[in-house]
Amino acid sequence: MTSPMNDPSATPQPDALPYRVLLYYLYTPIADPDSHRHEHHLFCLRYNLLGRVIVAAEGLNGTVSGLASDCQAYMDWLHADPRFAAIDFKVEPAVGHAFQKLHVRVKDEIVHSDLGVDPLRRTGVHLEPAEFRAMKDDPDVVLVDMRSNYEHEVGRFKGAVTFDMENLRELPEHVHEIEHLKDKKIITYCTGGIKCEKASAYLLERGFRNVYQLHGGIIKYGLEAGGEDFEGACYVFDNRLTTSVNRVNPTVIARCHACNTPTERLVNCANPHCNEHLPLCEACGQKLDGACSPECQQHPDKRPYDGTGHYPRSTNGYSPWVGYLSRADAKPVQSFPL
Repeated sequence: MTSPMNDPSATPQPDALPYRVLLYYLYTPIADPDSHRHEHHLFCLRYNLLGRVIVAAEGLNGTVSGLASDCQAYMDWLHADPRFAAIDFKVEPAVGHAFQKLHVRVKDEIVHSDLGVDPLRRTGVHLEPAEFRAMKDDPDVVLVDMRSNYEHEVGRFKGAVTFDMENLRELPEHVHEIEHLKDKKIITYCTGGIKCEKASAYLLERGFRNVYQLHGGIIKYGLEAGGEDFEGACYVFDNRLTTSVNRVNPTVIARCHACNTPTERLVNCANPHCNEHLPLCEACGQKLDGACSPECQQHPDKRPYDGTGHYPRSTNGYSPWVGYLSRADAKPVQSFPL
């Protein structure tokens, strides 16, 4: 059984889909992150948006889903604020919400890196999708994937350097792997561009001279330039799990954890004590009842398998409004400016 969210045959043409998934970030000073968090959270509530938004003194990072008209209102609202007028939204059609809950939180960084760099002061040269496409095959260019191992396992650019890291905080442990490429033109890339702002800045700090970044990331490259030479699928942090970006020369690179056949299908192991996130083909999913191994299949706590391999946390009557009002710092709803 395939999830409708990931089954192209089960959905109409993209332009006809009623929902949108937005991905965006912007490094811009926010003087009072807590105050903006309140206002931002309430706007999302009023327009029935779900997803995750991080607010920090250094800027905004968000991915939300909602009806097309509600997403447009959200983009217009942010663009009307001079602080956020430069936000470059990546917009993908969807059959429904890509998230189950709404979280708007204040954090120290809009992407957790601990790299000690400020992309507002120095970062790699931005390449728009068309510029990246024209430059990527230059023999003096090296593409470097700044995403986690489970992300590039299911999709990456042809010939790219990848690191076996769980998160961006581990980048300093892997830079030595490309030290010999300091004289090359390094182009960093990630899902939506945000990690590369700090990763490219860090490489510059480490003595790399010619550092670039794919502006808007893989998603924007797929939307605007067709996704040429991105092999496999792009991992995304919502209920879709992956999205297709290559309309020019698509291929599958991930292999089933159980039988090693090519597959783009990602699941979580049905054993909650394992919960490993890995590729598992349809046939092996049925054979193992959603588990990653016979041992996990026999575990007494194994979750029922519905064919998707996605096990959202129980909402327990969750409501986005209740989630907001339960916060100790919540302001009265009447204060929201329409």
